[in-house]
Parts: sequence; C-alpha cells; structure tokens
Amino acid sequence: MINSTQVSFFTLTAYFDSGALRYLYFVLLFSLYVSIVGCNVLLIVVIYVNRTLHEPMYMFLCSLFVNQLYGSTGLFPFLLIQLLSDVHTISAPLCFLQIFCVYSYASIEALNLAVMSYDRYVAICLPLQYQALMTSKRVAVLIAVTWLFPYFSIAVLVSLSAPLPLCGNAIDRIYCGNYSIVKLSCLDTRLNNILGLLYTAVSIVLPFFMILYSYAKILEVCFSGSKQTRQKAVSTCSPHLACILNFFFGCCFQIVQSRFDLSGVPAVLAIILSLYFLTCQPLFNPLLYGLKMSGISEACKRLICGENTNN
Repeated sequence: MINSTQVSFFTLTAYFDSGALRYLYFVLLFSLYVSIVGCNVLLIVVIYVNRTLHEPMYMFLCSLFVNQLYGSTGLFPFLLIQLLSDVHTISAPLCFLQIFCVYSYASIEALNLAVMSYDRYVAICLPLQYQALMTSKRVAVLIAVTWLFPYFSIAVLVSLSAPLPLCGNAIDRIYCGNYSIVKLSCLDTRLNNILGLLYTAVSIVLPFFMILYSYAKILEVCFSGSKQTRQKAVSTCSPHLACILNFFFGCCFQIVQSRFDLSGVPAVLAIILSLYFLTCQPLFNPLLYGLKMSGISEACKRLICGENTNN
C-alpha cells in the first residue's frame, strides 16, 4: 500500500547555497520590487487624477498596472524572505495561496491584454462606432470579467489540488506551482491534469488567439487604409504588441518548465526563466507605456512638476 498523507509544509529544493552572494541577490530583487511598485503606482495615480485619460484604453491600462502590483506582491516578499533563510520551506496554506495569486495574475494579464486588443480593434477598424461600442458600462463589465473569471477558475483548480494525499513534499522550484503539487500525489490525477490543461487553454491560449484575430483585422485595415491610418495604428499598437510578446514569451517558459523535465538546464538559468513573467512584465509594461504613449508621459511630467492635471 502506498504511504500517502496530507502534508503541512513543502520544501522548495530549487534554492541553492549562494553564500554571501545572497545579500547581493536580496538587494537586487528588493530594488526590482521597489521599482515595480513605484512605476506601477505612479501610472495608476496619473491615470486616476488626469481626467483627459479617463478613456477605455487607459482604464484597461490601469487594470493592467493594478494586476502587476498584485502579481509581484504575491511573489517578491516571499522570495526575499527565502533568500535570507537557511531553510526553504513553505506551509501548505501559504503555498496554495501563492498558487492562487500567481496563477490568477497570469490569467488576468492574458485576458486584460486580449481586452486591450479588442479595444484597439474597435478604435482602428470601427472608429465611427467606437463611442457606441466602448461605453463606460461595457468597459466596466469587461474589466470585471477579466478579474472575476480567473479568480473563479483558479479557486476550482486549487480546491481540487489541496485535498490530494501526497507521497512527498519536495517541490523542485523556488515558489509553489499547482502542477508541481499534483505530481506529488499518490492517487490518479487525470482529472487535475485535464482541468489544468483546460485552464491553460482558456486562460492563456484562447486570449492569445483573440489577440491574433484582433491584430489580423487591424493589419488588414492598415494595409488597405491611408498613411494616417497606418501611423495611428503604429503609435497606439506598438507598445501593446511589445507587451503581448513579452508576456507570452515568459508564459511559454513557465509552461514548458512546469510540464517538462529540464534537469539539463543550469539551475540559475532555470530560476531566471521561471521568474521572467513575474518580474520583467510588471517592470517592462509601465516603463514602455510611460515612454511610448504621449498622453501618459505628458501627464507624468505635469504631475511630477506639480502642474494642474485636469486640463
């Protein structure tokens, strides 16, 4: 008979002894976290206080920045504590809470990017109908769905993983992952695996194809439209496209690392790849939008200089 039990804590085995370098890593990660919080909070405040930015595109951006604060806060404080600790363990309740935060962050990010693609599609392909289609009520509904659906789907996923009797408690990662825990189960986990793949398909793959469809239509209009239409598309869509590529690039690393054996990959590289979409995305996006979108960059300058932001 297989010896299975409900474990009270998990050991994260991907951490390695870095000696005195742990303090350097701590300072680097703490600086990164402070930069992420500072950049995202600044842009949220800029959008909130500047009435000229109370438009659908900026509301979706604000939702994106809030989610990046949420996702990075679900990881960084725990990661900083683990860097200075000699024993890399996490209690089972905290582990499942971390799974909920990290996975819902990824799902909200993907859906938010898909909604932003839809907004750009309507603005460029159906400009005369934009005001009628992107009403305040519709924007609120889209943002609500973007946040509530991931919470519900992740709650279902975690509720099926948490009761599993496990044959071990060692997770070969630096933070908790749902599939890492499912693999420790002594029982048949086909239902968990199917639901995990279904979650990935609905939360990551489906938004990706929605984005592809939106941009296919945008490109179609650009190639058949005037030079002014093409310039408008480039100026409004290039930051969003860069954000999309960066996020899905990181998601691919995450999915491959969780589903396949990458024992041949150097430990440091594996850690960097596993953290990519949780660290680079929250810092990359506000910097990108702050620099590339004139409305936000000008509002930032006015706010920093103490000028009236309501003009």
